[in-house]
Amino acid sequence: MLLSSIDVRRCAGALGAEITGLDLSAPTDGTIAALEALLAEHQVLFFRDQRLDPARQAALGRRFGALQIHPAYPHPPESDAVAILEHTAEKPSLIEEWHTDMTFGPRPPLGSILQAYVVPEVGGDTLFASMTAAYAGLSDGMKRYLEPLEAVHSFAHGFRHSLARPEGHTLHQAVRDNPPTTHPVIRVHPVSGARCIFVNPLFTTHIVGVPEAESRAILRFLWAHAVSPEYTVRFAWSPRAIAFWDNRATQHRPVNDHGRQHRLMHRVTIDGDRPVGVSAQ
Repeated sequence: MLLSSIDVRRCAGALGAEITGLDLSAPTDGTIAALEALLAEHQVLFFRDQRLDPARQAALGRRFGALQIHPAYPHPPESDAVAILEHTAEKPSLIEEWHTDMTFGPRPPLGSILQAYVVPEVGGDTLFASMTAAYAGLSDGMKRYLEPLEAVHSFAHGFRHSLARPEGHTLHQAVRDNPPTTHPVIRVHPVSGARCIFVNPLFTTHIVGVPEAESRAILRFLWAHAVSPEYTVRFAWSPRAIAFWDNRATQHRPVNDHGRQHRLMHRVTIDGDRPVGVSAQ
């Protein structure tokens, strides 16, 4: 399915590939098929020098599925499916933890397409981690312990810092619309069949059915293990660069080392499926 014009350069051992030779502004059916295959293989794809206005970015996302609208972010007038992610000196970003996007919902996203508009002169990279590689790095005994378990994910927990701001009342309806939900601790990827760690420190609150101290200890272990350096890749942004990641099999984290410098991104988020655990196979 790969197009002859595509050049694929792997970025790290566990995940990540930089793709050249593609114009994402008007993708053909062959381009979409190639991207689906590459995403399943590499988990996060990077592109440079793309020219997607909000309407085209939303149109690209819809080639992979319906788009989810994030309840906590503003959007440009051209499309309510495009979320504006911005860091300024007056209003710095509060997302500093590793996470998988929107696991607080019953159908977390398939993936997200993030495009840079304004990047800091220095810093502001994004880290990605492979949850399939992290699962493979567990001992057999730990895998057997984790596979039957479920964990709770919460919007209110993930946006607790925003809710504490004076303008936090604007999120109260989103809290009501997104009650806590439960997902398997280890999910099975619907395309590759690979097993993935599916808990993250931003949204996961506790493991169901185990004592609180045990839940806390296991989650802390998993959060640290999942982002071990050998499971990660780091992307340095440039204007009009794009990252397209498989949200079912990765975590990511912005590196907020750019102080008061401006950073502006647009993101579209593609609807996913209900996570399935090992016991449901």
